[in-house]
Amino acid sequence: MAAAGTRYFVDAWDPAYGAALEAPTGPAAPSSAQVDPDVEVPAAAWGPRTAPPGMRAPDVVLLVDGVRRIDAGLWTREDDGASYAGLAASYAAGVVRCDLRRGVAELAGARVERGLFTASPSAADLVAGQVRYTVHRVRGTGEPNKLPAAVQGPLTALEVAVSGAVRDDDDDLLVVDGPLRNRRQLPRTIGYVKTQHSQYLDARLQAVVTGLQPGERSPVFGLGTAWGGWSWYLRLPGTTGAPWAGIVRVECSPDLPAQAAIELADRSLVTLPRFAATPYKDPRAPQNLIPIAGLERRLRGLLGDARLLHRALTLAAARR
Repeated sequence: MAAAGTRYFVDAWDPAYGAALEAPTGPAAPSSAQVDPDVEVPAAAWGPRTAPPGMRAPDVVLLVDGVRRIDAGLWTREDDGASYAGLAASYAAGVVRCDLRRGVAELAGARVERGLFTASPSAADLVAGQVRYTVHRVRGTGEPNKLPAAVQGPLTALEVAVSGAVRDDDDDLLVVDGPLRNRRQLPRTIGYVKTQHSQYLDARLQAVVTGLQPGERSPVFGLGTAWGGWSWYLRLPGTTGAPWAGIVRVECSPDLPAQAAIELADRSLVTLPRFAATPYKDPRAPQNLIPIAGLERRLRGLLGDARLLHRALTLAAARR
């Protein structure tokens, strides 16, 4: 239970107001990360690469994604008069299992959770009608503009839990929508980065990437970011020919030997293009893979009606 003096106040603003749009894929700002381009071939020998003869896609491909939504912004007032910002968020994770032998794709698992994110020392779970928002204590003062980022940790943990529960094939491939970050311990897993916020390569190597044809990839390189890892670029089919059209960056765990990373790169090259979206179906084509786009729609539906939840939160806060 919350302390007797703790009160909640729901912001009147629509929580979707001012949400940042996803940056378009294209030339991005240079990164200061250390890059090792000599992993697969020397940097001087960089050029487009194709999958070796006989390389095939795995029989089972699992694509995992998560969505989140801010249901309401809140404030708490403590017994001592201090106030803390907070937000109530719903988030969901799911996995699409694509059986390439049978040509079947199905939702293999999905879970929804809700959280109350705040730095308030006395906040407790908030029950809004039949829905419980579990409190997640945020470090520091809980500045309002930093609170949305706090949702990412629980969402990532939910993605790991959901994907781990459905893996039953020792030769499957798990595709994570976005960077691996702290999911790099998952076996046979690649991170799929469709929006390029940073440019890691120098101009000469970057020209190799923008010169890729559909079905080609760059050599594997080492990426010295905070999370590290092996990485490569590939171009999906159905692009317009613009320099960065259809270019995605793929990454895998730095714990893998370099040769294992190269084999994953080849496997990704014969797997990911078959899921590429088409422009008449998806404005983010071809990067927004068809199973992931369908999964996102399904997960957003599972989050529930945002207006009803906002009203329930307002009533719950008033009762507090």
